Amino acid sequence: MFSSVLSFGIHGIEGFCVNVEADISDGMPMFELVGYLSGEVREARERVRTALRNSGYSFPVKRITLNLSPGNVRKHGTGYDLPMAVALLMAMGEIGPCELNDTLIIGELMLNGEVSGINGVLPMVMKARSMGIRRCIVPGVNAAEGAMADDIEVIGVETLKETADYLNGKMKIEPYVRENSGTEACDEAAGCDLKYVKGQLMARRGLEIAASGMHNILMVGAPGAGKSMLAKCIPSILPPLSKEEALEVSSIYSVAGLLKNGKGLIRVRPFVSPHHTVTDIAMTGGGTYPRPGNISLAHRGVLFLDEMAEFSRYTLEVLRQPLEDRSITVARNHGTYVYPADFMLVGAMNPCPCGAYPDLSKCTCTEPARRRYLNRLSRPMLDRMDICVDVEKLDYGELLSQGQAESSESVRERVIRAQRLQRERFKDRGILFNSQMGQDEIDRYCMLSGEVKSWFADALRRLDISARSYTRILRVARTIADIDGKEGIGREHLAEAIQLNNSYILN
Repeated sequence: MFSSVLSFGIHGIEGFCVNVEADISDGMPMFELVGYLSGEVREARERVRTALRNSGYSFPVKRITLNLSPGNVRKHGTGYDLPMAVALLMAMGEIGPCELNDTLIIGELMLNGEVSGINGVLPMVMKARSMGIRRCIVPGVNAAEGAMADDIEVIGVETLKETADYLNGKMKIEPYVRENSGTEACDEAAGCDLKYVKGQLMARRGLEIAASGMHNILMVGAPGAGKSMLAKCIPSILPPLSKEEALEVSSIYSVAGLLKNGKGLIRVRPFVSPHHTVTDIAMTGGGTYPRPGNISLAHRGVLFLDEMAEFSRYTLEVLRQPLEDRSITVARNHGTYVYPADFMLVGAMNPCPCGAYPDLSKCTCTEPARRRYLNRLSRPMLDRMDICVDVEKLDYGELLSQGQAESSESVRERVIRAQRLQRERFKDRGILFNSQMGQDEIDRYCMLSGEVKSWFADALRRLDISARSYTRILRVARTIADIDGKEGIGREHLAEAIQLNNSYILN
């Protein structure tokens, strides 16, 4: 007897179709699995055999072959257990003839026949929907996650026996329905609010500009000046994720096993802050069975590198390509995986190893030691930081002040307005923010009037600003003009952008 069941696997963060074929024939008793399988998929042989027996089915003493096609794509994970068992039951005649060409089946089996949850259900269901599949049978604990995708039936099952009874028509299981169908209201961003940040007007302004244009920003200041607190406030001034962005981010977290079932889509932009001992593989993603790294978990959000100079040089250098391409390609001998990595990079570091510079009465560092410390960030890496701000140590008067500063909600309104202008400006150019402008966009949208151009040229000569810094200044100036609601870039916008430039660190 032959049967076939449709299942799905994960490649990167994309689902791909896997056809599970079962054949039972006369011959020497054996149970063979084929189809370019990883070790964990091969182990399904014993899980499926025992789950069938403990669910009340007699395992046939015949020649059994299970094939997972296509055979040129490596399969890993435990989500093929349930479709294997269903295919076997159909070949055994325990499940009557039923149309499963438009039904996706995924799930891991426990030895007692219960169906256990798996990672990556959301991107699988989304891919199935795009292929015209109308029904998905998934583990019960993953039903809420699968139902985040609209316009497809998601059936949650708890046991293998329940799955067989449902397919035989002996049991009716209603499709899982989420309240609001994935359009849940956005919760306020977790973390800090700018109203609790005392002083630091320059740093606050730098964060607002960086968030408005999604510019990378580096904060330099003494220990305890408030760099980490300021960074944690950034999600509170960023706009919530759109529905499409929320599905994209939620899919990444689903593959990584970090999506909380039943909690709805991720609607607040991610904030990822790895420790400075993180490895390059953990940062970019990969491993024996590749998974998204920190830069992909920060997709559409913020990657915060606290004590940036303490990260290994190689770990920082691997960020250069993702910062340009907004994706990371991981090549392994059994496949190439592409993960999205469109994030805002926020760095924080001390001005010297002891952190007291420029207070020479307290700083114990020699000038060569300070230069070596700053040189831990390579010039190409610093070239990708559009904004640099000094975070000065507060005096006691500012610390003891009772008033509250401007709240994150107020700042976020200006950020949303500025980003709306940019989306409208770039709607036909394949980019979203000013930080992504290439030379063509700079020439088109950063034109200067004669008087402003003359002033800018004089400033470039006097300050000896490099060509790289020139383009960064124009991008930031364009964002400042958008915050002010101005069509053209004025001298005041350029002056502020020059002040936020990081050239002084490079010299």
